[in-house]
Amino acid sequence: MNKYWRVSIVAAILIFAALAILIRLHIYSPKDLNFSNKFSAQQDEGALQNQLNPLSIEFMRKQQYPGSDLTIEQKLSDKENYHQYIASYISEGLKIYALLTVPADQKPQNGWPVIIFNHGYIPPDQYQTTEKYLAYVDGFAKNGYIVFKPDYRGNGKSEGQPLGAYYSPAYTIDVLNALSSVKSFKDADQAKIGMWGHSMGGNITLRALVVSSDIKAAVIWSGVVGTYDDLANRWRRSSPFQPSLREQLSSRPTRQKLIDQYGSLSQNPDFWHSIDPRYFLQNISAPIQLHHGLADQTVPWEFSQGLRDDLEKAGKVVEYYTYEGANHNLSQPFNLAMRRSQEFFDKYLKGGGKQ
Repeated sequence: MNKYWRVSIVAAILIFAALAILIRLHIYSPKDLNFSNKFSAQQDEGALQNQLNPLSIEFMRKQQYPGSDLTIEQKLSDKENYHQYIASYISEGLKIYALLTVPADQKPQNGWPVIIFNHGYIPPDQYQTTEKYLAYVDGFAKNGYIVFKPDYRGNGKSEGQPLGAYYSPAYTIDVLNALSSVKSFKDADQAKIGMWGHSMGGNITLRALVVSSDIKAAVIWSGVVGTYDDLANRWRRSSPFQPSLREQLSSRPTRQKLIDQYGSLSQNPDFWHSIDPRYFLQNISAPIQLHHGLADQTVPWEFSQGLRDDLEKAGKVVEYYTYEGANHNLSQPFNLAMRRSQEFFDKYLKGGGKQ
């Protein structure tokens, strides 16, 4: 055996001996061979989580919305068959005010069914809890429902900044925390909670529907329920939207800020689809009713029709009503639209309507 082979054999023996000692001392384990792969996978998962925008549906579905106990801040004058209050709850550490109505009749064994009421856009510094939507709230409240109308952060006296609904998850987060808060309210039937939304509130309602399965029925009037492509390219308004001074000072997220960060829809469709509830309709379990006036000068009726078509393609339960000559608030067919909405909620929240 030549000198070269003797040196090689000695070196191999020394290496095996060293490995044996390390294993004996638990300094090295063969299982550690997989550590780098596991660590790399964890890093990749963490990086993916960090890349998700807080507005993305995937991100929002992973979050918790615990809400809080409801606090009665003020008792308002009673109506014919229901009590009404200004209440508050907590959303992301912020005190959010809300209008709360409770039927005055004998409470059902499991409590009253609930309608969470998502109002449309009103300049946040002009918004007041007890103004606007009075007839809408009354229509549901007198029909045997608890109605809970959140003010959203930065609206009226609610704490926080008014960050909007289309390019920020803030208002939807407030509504999802309202959902959890009202579920724990002593007079509520937590298994029978519906949601109503108008205009901007319709957008919030749709986003809430793809995030939470706790909503058992939803009605949307004149909703901003188009895709982000619709909102950017097919939203015809009678007058351009101008955010209030308070909204401008709050660094309200805008479409342009997202474009600057992620690129336009044509440049980065994956991002825009990730934040668009219209691309997550498969998550919806609740039946939906849509209403829109064909003379709406604020939100195109085609938004609701497009949502109806996509819901039907996804095999979801949907009803769709249009009203000739009706405006954004459905003022002309109000009684008819309200009756249809009441009957829909009655079917799915009070009755045995199948979803």
